[in-house]
Amino acid sequence: MAQIIPDGWREVAVTGAARREVDTLSRLARALPAAYTVYHAVHWTNIEHNYAVFGEIDFVVVNRAGDILLIEQKSGFLDETAEGLVMHYPGKVRNVPVQMSRMVSLLRGKLAARPDVPSVHIDALLYCPDYRVRNPHTAGLNPERIVDAGRRDQLIGIIQAILPEGEETPTTQKIHRFFRDVIQLDSDVSALMGYARDLVTRISGGLAHWARQLEFTPFRLRVIGTAGSGKTQLALAEYRDTLEAGKRPLYVSYNRPLADHFARIAPAGGLICNFHQLCDRRVRAAGDVPDFAVPGAFDRLLQRAFELPIGEDFLFDVVIIDEGQDFSAEWRDFVFRHARPDARLFWLEDPLQNLYGREPLPFPGWVSLHARSNYRSPRAVIRMLEALLPSDVRIEAASPFTMGEVEFITYGDTAGLLQGVKEAIRRCYSEGYKRHDVAIVSYHGREHSQLMGLNRLGTHTLKHFTGQYDLFGQPVFSEGELLLESVYRFKGQAAPAIIFAEIDFETLDGQTVRKLFVGATRAMLKLVLVIHEWSAQLLRERLGAAP
Repeated sequence: MAQIIPDGWREVAVTGAARREVDTLSRLARALPAAYTVYHAVHWTNIEHNYAVFGEIDFVVVNRAGDILLIEQKSGFLDETAEGLVMHYPGKVRNVPVQMSRMVSLLRGKLAARPDVPSVHIDALLYCPDYRVRNPHTAGLNPERIVDAGRRDQLIGIIQAILPEGEETPTTQKIHRFFRDVIQLDSDVSALMGYARDLVTRISGGLAHWARQLEFTPFRLRVIGTAGSGKTQLALAEYRDTLEAGKRPLYVSYNRPLADHFARIAPAGGLICNFHQLCDRRVRAAGDVPDFAVPGAFDRLLQRAFELPIGEDFLFDVVIIDEGQDFSAEWRDFVFRHARPDARLFWLEDPLQNLYGREPLPFPGWVSLHARSNYRSPRAVIRMLEALLPSDVRIEAASPFTMGEVEFITYGDTAGLLQGVKEAIRRCYSEGYKRHDVAIVSYHGREHSQLMGLNRLGTHTLKHFTGQYDLFGQPVFSEGELLLESVYRFKGQAAPAIIFAEIDFETLDGQTVRKLFVGATRAMLKLVLVIHEWSAQLLRERLGAAP
């Protein structure tokens, strides 16, 4: 199978022209060999609703040698005129050969302007699956580069004939880097823990693109960004660029699940860990073996790590702290001690996700950048949260999704809670979500959760953290199919469908609102609240009173 970049195009049903292009993507992914990579912009986070990956070009196929084939897809009917094939749009007419020629020339110019990219082979193909070209010799294109309705079954073979697989060259990775930059691609670490799917997003004008255009010395950047604004995508882009420059990056998050997922999707090299893992690595490198089975093991681990001198093996050219709102000043300073004198330092935080009551930390001399756009959460979720947050806190809904309203399922006792969660699961499954698309997030930590002690709920087996660690410090999980996590551990992650359960509070104070914010913004498409009757009444009163 060919590699399709970005991924995630199978996750959401689309209509119209995008639907036809998704069909083409499915065919390319299925039929082209692994030697091919296909870049596209038919993706559910495309904010501009413009499905072209490069100007007017819909697909870019790159073979193993780094050669390029541009594919322009025209769905529907075309007109054959004296000037060649034309496509009619509301209020305008586009000459297809002129479009394609302009895009090929523009691409050649951009590649030629990059001194690290030598001359590459570029070809172009018109794919019009709904229209049979009657006079291909007057269409304005080489007839061999037109795949119309009469030849659409030959599309894959024609692509391979024009663009053989080839052998990898030093240019190949440079070409891939070029297209990643063109369409601003960065892996979205907001995915289910342990789910082996590289969900990739395009964030229009987002942090991963423009925050790295800043220049100042020393480089000390503090990003204060709301959930879904692209903070961790920025971290991944910086991490990748550091490795490609032949340097060493260090990424440290607060949450272990987020660090684990980041490690799965980041390039090899550097060091990725959560705070306690960093301490563990330092201690083991000094010849000590922590015993996590004894009480107070983590306190002794920190004390020992803080005492150790930092050698060359633990000095880095870029140091990134993610989920900074959960770090104490002592933890922050310990991590930044691992930076070389000229290192680039990043501090990424969201005060609205401060669930541990940490005091804000001072950053004298740092450049601060605020990111208020949430590209991940459906607009209905943002509308609900706007009614709960203080008037001086602003979030911009930037997701293209307009999903239905947030669903409420209320309960009065434990039996009602369990029944409510089962009903929420049924609703998700009935709408086509699979078990790997759904996560149950408890409002409570493991110690106070009624759900966390369960391994089964009706016919559903549950996978949750047991609170135990193995001899290597790895968290131990119960066997199960449906992920169950606390709102504390699920920070930094997301799922297409979130069941936010065990919500019970007596007042809508700041801590309650922050927990609701964290849990609700984990949802990418669907959010169901399983909430106590009394809490539901308080929440609805606040929402009803909002302007």
